[in-house]
Amino acid sequence: MTTLFIADLHLDPSRPQITALFENYLASDEVRHADALYILGDLVESWIGDDDDAELPQRIARATRAVRDAGVPVYFMVGNRDFLLGEDFARRAGFTLLDDGTVHDLYGRPTLLMHGDVLCTDDVAYQAVRKQVRTPQWQAQILSMSLDARRAFAAKAREDSRKHTGSTKESIMDVNGDAVATAMLNAGVDRLIHGHTHRPAVHPLDLQGKAAERIVLGDWYEHGSVLRVTENDAELRGLTID
Repeated sequence: MTTLFIADLHLDPSRPQITALFENYLASDEVRHADALYILGDLVESWIGDDDDAELPQRIARATRAVRDAGVPVYFMVGNRDFLLGEDFARRAGFTLLDDGTVHDLYGRPTLLMHGDVLCTDDVAYQAVRKQVRTPQWQAQILSMSLDARRAFAAKAREDSRKHTGSTKESIMDVNGDAVATAMLNAGVDRLIHGHTHRPAVHPLDLQGKAAERIVLGDWYEHGSVLRVTENDAELRGLTID
């Protein structure tokens, strides 16, 4: 009995070896015999809409749909790169969409699931942009553009993101401890699983005198990263490219 978590794959045509690793992993016995697979955001480097006619979204949908068809639920939570992913693609891909901040029971232990970016409250500039792009009005305006225009917009957004990341202290881009504690206390849990920061680790916490933990998922830029949760433990492991 194992539940699997991945995030921050940032799949992109420029890194075909990672897309192949993703497809191969989803076809593995480990995934096909899991209790569930959770993808906690940033599955792709950028998502320009469910109507994207490029090859990559089609490959993703085939891989995840095959997992669902094998009887394994596939849960998906949008991140800061794929927040435009919606119900149409979710149906094709066999996803069950989750709200950021969902609590799921994992073998008797309620666990808070997040992408993680909302916890980075010290990065004021990022939070301002996040607030803007999550409004229905902004999203409707972007999705009304042609696919070519959206691709150009996404390329510029990635470049702006790289500049921001390169000029901002790492400590500012990490999660804020008070934000973590508040989220966990409000949810009534002693375990949080999230991605976004690309700093895989299991952090023991003291939550108002009670033992708790925060588990951070790794990214897939150079290799894979998977969290395996069982009734007895939670383990982060890497996946290598053949």
